[in-house]
Amino acid sequence: MNIDALPRFALAQLPTPLEELKNLSRQLGGLTFLIKRDDQTGLALGGNKTRKLEFLVGEALLQGADTLVSLGAGQSNHCRQTAAAAAKAGLKCELILNGKIPDLPNGNLLLNDILGARLHWIERSQRAIKLAELDAELRACGRKPYLIPVGGSNGVGATGYVLAMQELTAQLNAIGHRVDHLVFATSSGGTQAGILLGARIAGFTGRLHGISIDKNDPEHFEYEAEVAQIANDCATYIGSSIRLTRDHVTVTYGFKGEGYGIVGELERDAIRLLARTEGILLDPVYAGRAFGGLMDLIRRGVFQRGETVLFWHTGGAPALFAYAKDLI
Repeated sequence: MNIDALPRFALAQLPTPLEELKNLSRQLGGLTFLIKRDDQTGLALGGNKTRKLEFLVGEALLQGADTLVSLGAGQSNHCRQTAAAAAKAGLKCELILNGKIPDLPNGNLLLNDILGARLHWIERSQRAIKLAELDAELRACGRKPYLIPVGGSNGVGATGYVLAMQELTAQLNAIGHRVDHLVFATSSGGTQAGILLGARIAGFTGRLHGISIDKNDPEHFEYEAEVAQIANDCATYIGSSIRLTRDHVTVTYGFKGEGYGIVGELERDAIRLLARTEGILLDPVYAGRAFGGLMDLIRRGVFQRGETVLFWHTGGAPALFAYAKDLI
C-alpha cells in the first residue's frame, strides 16, 4: 500500500479518544461498552467526515482547485465540515442543499454561514441539474471547482476510515482489549466501506454492524453492492490487492422510522440514555438513530453476555439545536 504517499491535507485531531462506557455497562449488565469518539475530530465541532475530507481536500489541492462543491440535506454534517475544510485550506465553498431556506438558520446551517459557504437550495430531485449548472457557472467565472460527493463517500474519502481502523486497532492493542462487535451508522457508504477494508488490512476480527439510518429495504442488496464498490475503489486507490463483494457487507435495516431526518421515540430515547449515563451527546439523524438501533439489537439478544461492543460515534451534535422541538 502507499497511503503515506497520497495527497492529504491535515484537518483532524487524531487519534480520537477511545472510552469505556462504564455507567452504561453497569446499567445494562452483561456487556462491556466502548465508544470511539469521532465527534471529537476537532474541525468545526467535529464528526466523521473530517477523516474523509483530509484525503479529498488533499486531492483537490493537488489538482489546483480553488473551490469545494458538495451536496447534502439542509442539516448535513458533511456539508458543515466541508465548509470548514475549505476555510482551513484557503478555498471557497459552494453547497447544494435539499429543501427550502428556513426562517431561522440553526444548527449546521448557522455554522455554514459563519464558515463562509455559499448555499444553493433545491428539491432533491434537482441535484444533478443544479450540480451541472453550478459547475458551468463557476468555470465560466474562471473558478476551478472540485466536486465532493454526498458524505464524501468515494474511494478517496474512504481512505480516511482505512487509517481509522488501523488507529482503533492500535488503541485496542495498547489497552489489551478485544472487541467482539463494532456498531456504526451507515448511509452514503463511505464510512462503512473504509471500516470494512480497514478491518481486513488491520487484522480486526470483530463483527461489523452497519445500522442503516435511511433505508428499510434489504431485499436486492443494492446498498451492499455500493459499499463494496466504494471499498474496492479505495483499495485500488491505496494500492491494496484486497477485493470485496456485497456478501462481505453487513447492514442492519428496520430503523428508518418516519424517514430520514425525522426524529422519533427511538432517537429521543437513545440520545437521552447516553447523555444521562455518560454525558455524551449524539446527533438526532445519524448517531442517535444508530445508537437506538444498537439498543434494539441488545433487546433482541444479538449480543452474548460477556461480549464487548464498540459504538463508533460519527458526530453531528450541532444538529441537536435545529431539532429542539422534536427532542423536548
